[in-house]
Amino acid sequence: MTTPTITIIGAGNMGRGIAHVAARGGHTVTIVDRSADDAQALASELQTAQAGSAVRAGTLDDPLGDVVVLATWYTNAQDIARQLGHRLDGKVVVDISNPLTPDFSGLAIGGTTSAAEELAAVIPSAHVVKAFNTTFAGTLVAGQVAGQPLDVLIAGNDADAKAILAAVVTAGGLRAIDVGPLERARQLEGLGYLGIQLQFTQHTNFASSWKFLA
Repeated sequence: MTTPTITIIGAGNMGRGIAHVAARGGHTVTIVDRSADDAQALASELQTAQAGSAVRAGTLDDPLGDVVVLATWYTNAQDIARQLGHRLDGKVVVDISNPLTPDFSGLAIGGTTSAAEELAAVIPSAHVVKAFNTTFAGTLVAGQVAGQPLDVLIAGNDADAKAILAAVVTAGGLRAIDVGPLERARQLEGLGYLGIQLQFTQHTNFASSWKFLA
């Protein structure tokens, strides 16, 4: 398997966390954001943190990587997917979103569908994979919680796409767990929401992690 190139759309907290994972794994990473300054600042941070890393700021007009991470709010992810259209054909497109209501009181969609499945309907010729929605940004930068590597739960319908993303996760020092087809995103989004709510009741300041032990 050749080393995939990665485009991360969104230079916010989650984009930053995933970019650190990808850079640690030695991948060529392009950061895209509506703010060119934010994209450049994150690229510079990664170049400093991971000496010799191939990280740059770019735009949506640049060639897309083999893996495209939509590190945005879930409705924005669909808008970007529509904008990119057929340029995403054959790409591994990673949906990281938790479709929260504006007041964070629940999920805006769920049960019979998920944000990931709705995204896949917008770009049917891409390989949509759900991942990173149960991990928090700061823990991705650190790569671990309480001395344990993070578990990244991955759902998708294309085995090769999941394997490509799993290799990215593993190279970045984390543990990839295949949870099944894309419809498992419904449960992952519920788990992501529960994890967010626990931050407020357990006062863990978004520094906790789900861990699968057996």
